[in-house]
Amino acid sequence: MKRRGCGSPEHTMHRRLFLEGTMASASASVASFSGLFSIPAFAEEVKQSSKKCILLWLCGAPSQFETWDPKPGTETGGPFGAISTSLPGVQVSSLMPKCAGIMDKLAVIRSMNTEPSEHFQGIDALTRGDTPRPPFTRPILGSVVAEQLGQLDSPVPQFVLLDPCPEGNEFKSFKAGNWAGWLGAEYGPIRAGGDYSIPNLNKLASISDLDHQDRETLRAFLSRKFENDQRSEAAGSYNAAFERVGGLMSCAPLFDLNQLPEKDRDRYGRGAFAQHALQARHLIENGSTFVMVANGMPWDNHVFQHEMHQMLVPELDNVLYQLISDLDERGMLDDTMVIAMGEFGRTPWLNEARGRDHYPNAWSLAMAGGGIRGGVVYGATDTLGVEVSENRIDQRSLFSTIFTALGIDPHHEYDLPGLPTFHRVEGKIEPIKELLV
Repeated sequence: MKRRGCGSPEHTMHRRLFLEGTMASASASVASFSGLFSIPAFAEEVKQSSKKCILLWLCGAPSQFETWDPKPGTETGGPFGAISTSLPGVQVSSLMPKCAGIMDKLAVIRSMNTEPSEHFQGIDALTRGDTPRPPFTRPILGSVVAEQLGQLDSPVPQFVLLDPCPEGNEFKSFKAGNWAGWLGAEYGPIRAGGDYSIPNLNKLASISDLDHQDRETLRAFLSRKFENDQRSEAAGSYNAAFERVGGLMSCAPLFDLNQLPEKDRDRYGRGAFAQHALQARHLIENGSTFVMVANGMPWDNHVFQHEMHQMLVPELDNVLYQLISDLDERGMLDDTMVIAMGEFGRTPWLNEARGRDHYPNAWSLAMAGGGIRGGVVYGATDTLGVEVSENRIDQRSLFSTIFTALGIDPHHEYDLPGLPTFHRVEGKIEPIKELLV
């Protein structure tokens, strides 16, 4: 009788069943609920019901006067004037005609009032929802959303940072561990865009696909077993990172801009910010939970403010229009929040170089979808836009609103053994009800 080798169909079947069974039991001991995702009906229901978010980070900080809070005919208003919108009595800058037509889908806050006036501190506070409390690092918004709403069984990264020009902004100083803080590095972002790319690592040509798969299954089982037996947090982080990289390589085509339809790329515009906003929509459609789009620091217009904004604002206007219209047409807007904001606003006055400087006292941002009520303009500034005159909002109020709209408890207390008490939003700050659906 001919001896059956290791590659025989019978041996292959039993070997795979053994490995799958042992791996499943090991995983169950780590997170017993994870097995629920193997039930197709349950997994599909979770994917359909979970909310997502796209953050268009306008790094450098745009001027509220040339976007959402124009002051036509005043000494601070600038040369561009204002136009009517789809909301009676509401105007925006004349540089934003497309957004003017979809104001019924947008929520604009005109009464942001925050403290940090320098970029790094402003970015830190407005992407985390609070000012620093050294030596502890608060998780960034995308890490919290990925941890709370991300799909555990998805190979697609749940938090993606598309940053094609990292040398031009403050994110270069955000190291891997800084992003997710105490949630753990597995909830930090995958960075793509520009020089950041998704690696394509090939398996050895000397082994078959089956052997490659079996080796990976055995590695995963033994690594997980060691993690459980030794209660090793280091091994847990290693396992999470290894599995994340494996899944990431399988979805590398999602990060290739050349894979996107040419007509869509033309609609959004061929600039780096526009192209990566389109890619953000594509990633959200294909399983990501939070995508943040940055692009250097173009909005920091200390020099030639009006000339620079005359180029930047129309691009933002078109990107927001295309993105929100696409999500709406695809039936995704109710479950996908879009946020367009920077770290503060710009001064009502011009400096000697005809630029507007940093100004956290009174500024604006826009949101849409994902539980945010459209057709709302919340808060106001005085005649010249110097101070908030109605419904002051800081980063805590903003984050409480964002979390509530996404179905995340803003007042949750983090269980951090040996550390002080932290909450997702400190101070029991309530969300802005007028902005919620």
